[in-house]
Amino acid sequence: MSLPDDYLEYPWRRHGMDHDRYTWAHGFERPRVEWPGGKRVALWVVPALEFFPLNPTGQPFKAPGSMVTPYPDFRHYTTRDYGNRVGIYRLLKVFDSLGIPASVAVNAAVAERYPVLLEDVVARGHEVIAHGYDMDSLHHSGLSADDERALVRRTLEALRRLSGQPVTGWLSPAQHESFATPDLVAEQGIEYVCDWINDDLPYRMNVADGTLWAMPHNTQFSDRKILIDYHQSEDAYVEQIRDAFDRLYREAGEHGGRILCLPLTPYITGLPFRIRALAGLLEHIVGHDGVWPATGAQILEAWRKAAA
Repeated sequence: MSLPDDYLEYPWRRHGMDHDRYTWAHGFERPRVEWPGGKRVALWVVPALEFFPLNPTGQPFKAPGSMVTPYPDFRHYTTRDYGNRVGIYRLLKVFDSLGIPASVAVNAAVAERYPVLLEDVVARGHEVIAHGYDMDSLHHSGLSADDERALVRRTLEALRRLSGQPVTGWLSPAQHESFATPDLVAEQGIEYVCDWINDDLPYRMNVADGTLWAMPHNTQFSDRKILIDYHQSEDAYVEQIRDAFDRLYREAGEHGGRILCLPLTPYITGLPFRIRALAGLLEHIVGHDGVWPATGAQILEAWRKAAA
C-alpha cells in the first residue's frame, strides 16, 4: 500500500522552529527571578487522578495506562482504580505531614464519578488542574475545532462546578494536544498548560486570544517514566530526582529561581512498597531552607510578578 500524496506535505518546513507558539530563549541568560522569601527552588508536586474507560476506543492512540487485554480488561482497570481508591490517600498523607500543597490533575470523569475524592483533595487545600475529560478523550488534530472546544468546555464546566475552584491549569490526557488546543483552553480562562516540556521555567505562549503560559511539567521526572517505562528501581528513582534537585538548587544560586516538578501517579507511587521512597525523597527536598513548596498557580503568580 503506497502512502497518500499529502503524507510528505509539511506546512511549517522552514529554518528555525516548526511552529510559532513561543519565542526561543537561552535558559541561562534570562533575568534572575526570585521566589517569595528568597527561596531557590519551587517544589511543584503534580499527582494525577485519572479515569480509564473499560472499553476505550484508543483513538487516535491509547494513552499510557489504557487497557491492555481484550474487553473486559478488569485486571488493568482495577489496577488503575487502585490509585483513586487507595494510592492517592497515601500521597495525601505524605503531603499533609510535610506541608506540601499539590496541584492535582483531575479527569472530569473522576470528579463526576467520585465527588468525595475531589472533596477530600479540595478540603486539604490542594489546587485542582484540568486533566481533560477522561484518558480516552484525547485532544488531537483529527477533531474539529468545534468538537474540541466542546470537550474543553465539558471538562472545565464539570471541574469548576464540582471543585469550587477557578481551575486555571491544564494538563492534556497523555500530554497530547492538537494544533488548536492552546487557543481553545486559553479562550476558556486557562492560564497555564503542562504539555510543553522544553524548559525548567515558565514561558509565555502565543495564542489567538488571552494569555497563556507553559509550565515545566517534565515527564522525565515522572514516576511512570522512571519506574514503569524504564523499569528502574525505587532507589534509582530517588537518586535521579535527588540529583535533579541538587543541580537545580546549585543553578538557582547563580541564575535565579528554578522549579522542580514531580509528576506522580497514585497507582504507581501510592503502592505500599513505594510510598516510603517517595516520602523520604520529599523529606530530603523540603529539608532545605531554600525550597518553596507551591502549587502551579502560586508559582505562575510569583513568576509573573517577578518578571514584570
